[in-house]
Amino acid sequence: MNSSPYVPDAARHVPDAARRVRRASRTIAVVLLVAVWSLAWPTDAHASLMSPEVEDAVAKYIALFVLFVMPVGAIVLFWMVHVLPEKIAHKRHHPQFEAIRTLCLLSLVFGGLLWPLAWLWAYTKPVGYRMAYGTDKHPDYFKEHGLPEPESVTADIRQRVASIEERGVTASELEALRTDLAELESRLAASDGRNEVR
Repeated sequence: MNSSPYVPDAARHVPDAARRVRRASRTIAVVLLVAVWSLAWPTDAHASLMSPEVEDAVAKYIALFVLFVMPVGAIVLFWMVHVLPEKIAHKRHHPQFEAIRTLCLLSLVFGGLLWPLAWLWAYTKPVGYRMAYGTDKHPDYFKEHGLPEPESVTADIRQRVASIEERGVTASELEALRTDLAELESRLAASDGRNEVR
């Protein structure tokens, strides 16, 4: 007969689990002791991962880059930013394009102080110019698009209405434009009549 009591399987595994935990804790303790020992042990100190010769070569190339390439890049970037208003004015066919270009160049001379003014000017609608010259487009606009330069404000508006008509705008919008144009022409004729009487 067997004198030992019956031990279930779950109870047999408990001592194995305890042994594994003790082994793992010993392993962790040994690894920590080795890490502390290696950090405490004196070794040769190095200021860099590179050798002195490689450091000198890298420093030389960095210095050449900073002395020659960076200033040229900064000047090019400064120039590109300062001619942006000029490019915008040209793209939008601003009638005062040459003046905006001049302001951009002056802004380069004055260290960028005038640049915000040039930027704002490039985005404005030239209302005073339109009243004085009858159009709010640069003369190059008409040359680029193969259009004749308008003789008056009404001729410019007629050209625009014709181009809108070609694109296919709704009849109601087109009729509203024609009504505004007729009203403008009558006002201009009345003001020209008053000027002739004087």
